[in-house]
Parts: sequence; structure tokens; C-alpha cells
Amino acid sequence: MDKKSTTVAEALRQRFEDLTRAERQLADTLLSHYPAAGLGSITALAEKAEVSTPTVARLVKKLGFTGYPEFQESLRGELDAATIGPITKHDARSAEAPDEHMLNRFAEAVTTNLRSTFSRIDPASFDVAAGLLADQNRGVSIVGGRITRALADYLFTHMQVIRDSVTLVPSTASSWPHYLLSMSPGDVLVVFDVRRYENDLVRFAEIARERQVTVILFTDQWGSPVAKHAQHVFNCRVEAPSAWDSTAIMLVVVEALIAATENLRWDATRERMEVLEDLFDRTGLLKKFL
Repeated sequence: MDKKSTTVAEALRQRFEDLTRAERQLADTLLSHYPAAGLGSITALAEKAEVSTPTVARLVKKLGFTGYPEFQESLRGELDAATIGPITKHDARSAEAPDEHMLNRFAEAVTTNLRSTFSRIDPASFDVAAGLLADQNRGVSIVGGRITRALADYLFTHMQVIRDSVTLVPSTASSWPHYLLSMSPGDVLVVFDVRRYENDLVRFAEIARERQVTVILFTDQWGSPVAKHAQHVFNCRVEAPSAWDSTAIMLVVVEALIAATENLRWDATRERMEVLEDLFDRTGLLKKFL
């Protein structure tokens, strides 16, 4: 495990198929209550996962840690990173910034984020998510937070062309009970949430899951608490030489999911596109040069 660029959760998902049955049971416990489950004593974690203490020690070693204390130190570091504010982030970056143009620094960061994110996405989970979004029998709702609502709006605009029964949930939590009321078992909720994670989004996803809605989450490498209510999680790296995180890679993954969904229902989507083009012509909304 590269402790500088890989979170414990990412390492667990990557190594999951190579683990023993008891270690998988332990990994499931850690991921279901992440990172809190790993912050107590080694005995408490073993009891919670219903495995032996040596099983915990073996898994920690398999992840590349010298022992349980170093494992916990890594988890606490992730907690600090997940809650850092833009001012602190900027000051920390400025103290170690290389003498290089911002364009080059940003390009390098985004390129690294791209490679890291795509190497960790599970193609099977990606395909299932595309299939869920393409299923016309399922209603789709999309919601984002203070920063990520722009991504939610982007996905919604494209999904409107691909299919009907798509809803963009506003960022104002006071209206959310009305949207939850309209969700049925089997529907899909897409949530965008990055650090510092929004409590309202966690509660919204929790209630949606209680209503048997399938939750798809787009989040950062540390992982929003929404993950414990989500069936499909896409962790996108957001590091950038800025006070703000970069959601550029999250947008790339969203665009890949849009393309996959469109391909799954191309005949129906093509018909919708033809009607939409006619509507654009009739309303004169788009500039035509011929």
C-alpha cells in the first residue's frame, strides 16, 4: 500500500479478493463503519467483526503497516484530511509549493488524479450503475451539495435527453421530504458529496435507502459518510495545488457513465434526441448558421 496516495478503504477494496474469509469479514466491518471502526482498540475491532485479534493483525500487515498503531495513525490522518478547510489547505500547500507555473502544477495534479482514480474503479460496478440509470422502469433522482450541485446539474441535463423520469433534487434540504415522498422501491438516487461532507446529504441518502432506493455515490478518495448507505461508490481523487479541491476527474467519470448509459438505450435515446432537435428548431433557441 502506498500510504501517501492510497487510503485504507481503497487498499481494502483493491486487496479484497485476495483476503481469507475471516479477513473479508473484517474488511466488510471496517468499510461499513469507516473509519470509526478502526479507531478503537484492536480487541474492540476484532469483537465488532467477530474475528480473532490475530486476524486483525494479519490484515493490517497485508495492507503494508508495521502494526495496529501505524494503521490507526493512517486512519487519523485521513480524518484530518477529510475535514480540512480551504484556508488551512491553501496555507499548507503554499509552504511546500515548488517554483513552477500553476498551469504545470495543476496539470500534473489532475493527470495523477486521473490515473489513480481510473485504476481503482471497478468496471463491474460501473456497468451495473450504467444499467440502473438506463432502466426506464426506475425513476432517477440526482442531488449535489454546496460545491457538487454543478455536477448534479450536469448529469441531470444529459440524463434528461437519454430518458424520462429524471429529477434534479434542489440543494435546499427543507424541500427534500417532498422528493423522498415520490421515490419508490427500486428507484435510483445519485449523490455527489466531497469533503467537508454535508450532514443533510447523509441523512437524505439514509432515508432514501430505507425506502429501498438504490444509492450511487460520487465522492473523493476519503469517502463521504453517504457511502455506508450506497450500493455503488465512485471514489475520485480531488488533490489540487489550490485552496479548493478539483472535481475535474469526477466530471470525467460522470461523462463516462453518461456515455455508457446512452449506449445501453441508444435507440430510445436517438428518438428523444430527434424530437429535442426539432423542439430546438421550433423555439429558435440555438443559433443555426445555414
